[in-house]
Amino acid sequence: MEVISYNSPPCCNLNRRLLAKKSSSRQRVKIPLCRKHRILCTRVPSRSGSHQPFLRNVYHGKGSRPFKALEGANNVDSKVLSGNYDSYVIGGEDEVGGMSKSGDSVTKVLIPGLPDESNGECGAQISSCFWEWKPKFNVHYEKSGSENLNSPPVLFLPGFGVGSFHYENQLKDLGHDYRVWAIDFLGQGMSLPFEDPTSSSKEEGVTEGKDSLWGFGDKTEPWATGLVYSIDLWQDQVRHFVEEVIGEPVYIVGNSLGGFVALYFAACNPQLVKGVTLLNATPFWGFSPNPIRSPRLARIFSWSGTFPLPENVRKLTEFVWQKISDPESIADVLRQVYADHSINVDKVFSRILETTQHPAAAASFASIMLAPQGEMSFREALSRCHTNNVPICLVYGKEDPWVKPIWGLQVKKQVPEAPYYQISPAGHCPHDEVPEVVNYLLRGWIRNLESEGAVALPLLDDLEMESIQSSISKDLEFVREGSKRSVMVRFLGSKFSLWNLITSYFKSRSGKLETKSP
Repeated sequence: MEVISYNSPPCCNLNRRLLAKKSSSRQRVKIPLCRKHRILCTRVPSRSGSHQPFLRNVYHGKGSRPFKALEGANNVDSKVLSGNYDSYVIGGEDEVGGMSKSGDSVTKVLIPGLPDESNGECGAQISSCFWEWKPKFNVHYEKSGSENLNSPPVLFLPGFGVGSFHYENQLKDLGHDYRVWAIDFLGQGMSLPFEDPTSSSKEEGVTEGKDSLWGFGDKTEPWATGLVYSIDLWQDQVRHFVEEVIGEPVYIVGNSLGGFVALYFAACNPQLVKGVTLLNATPFWGFSPNPIRSPRLARIFSWSGTFPLPENVRKLTEFVWQKISDPESIADVLRQVYADHSINVDKVFSRILETTQHPAAAASFASIMLAPQGEMSFREALSRCHTNNVPICLVYGKEDPWVKPIWGLQVKKQVPEAPYYQISPAGHCPHDEVPEVVNYLLRGWIRNLESEGAVALPLLDDLEMESIQSSISKDLEFVREGSKRSVMVRFLGSKFSLWNLITSYFKSRSGKLETKSP
């Protein structure tokens, strides 16, 4: 294990220094490291081996995985797309179809697949690290591409209930071109506390053994005073991580809850952000009113996520936690959020299940669910980013049962100049379901910004950039494990409107009916 410690010069006025260098192109700005901090790193072994053996017995009578594999994929030569990480479109003109105005025909584009380790291709090396933000506040993160010294930094933020492991496909693939980080929020994943945030004044009140639960004592440990796993804590965590670990402004990408935090962070710290990508970002978070925004309403709530948990909350937490941490409940959730049930989610399932077995998991869940809302709403954060000219890219899975397309379209309406990519079929976690497509879009968007527009946005050539009025659709094809896959990606331009989308849909339907008629 590698231990890295380093000192930094005294703090300076960070905001003034960064804002003085701010430009529309979001040039690289080195951030002065403001204090000594400690980082522990170790390499992550390849995860492409056999899966956890216990998974075969979890689903009684329902197969060996959360999803039953779908068959019938077309086999093709896996060498077609191998090893090319610099190209966007692969293949000659004869492989590209046309698209009519009615939408009955769609252009096909071949894109690179993920590194195929079974075919001798190597993904970027991933390191697993811990960063001590504050005493007892140990943040786990993973990184790749450290050798790409002159490349842009990219930071991924996870959704609720998962962690940095959910971005393995981004770390292995994008780590070839960029410096990539993915963190676990405090209270989630491997950033759960290393010790109990509470203690009990009665010895008999403490349950010994593997079934003991942390956070259920009656006294708060000094280091956990005022600790609440809230949106504001996570925003602060990300800010310090960017300042102290990465050291310069980043492209930040967030899925679900991570999308909200990414936008919130960018709204609060525009000088630390080169661009924000939202992957099916949840447009709201927090059930308790924020004490700053709504002080009178907040007084009604006797508890707002601090430790220890009140007696009545403990009983409710134990009951709810027993239900939602059950392996079958976890599998049911994964079935909902992944549109393609042929995706192997064994790794995701096992990591989520592993997290639920941590002694602090139940109390952390209660703190997260009853923590106050942020000082800014999603809409307010989006508006502030827009005012501060923070570049935004929207990538949404169309078949998401939770953050349905209408939410993404509302974001698009508020920031019409933001490129919007709708992927189908894809659910709530497109980065894990179709990582080839998400990585392709991220590469293209970052190149577009880094080149200040000299490189066209993904799916658009120079002609289309000038002529597009509302939307275009293309089939993106790639090879995964020797089989050809394809998804539809629809790009919505700056002049897009919901009415145009509805009109386009009916034109497409009428065109198909005319084709079928004798």
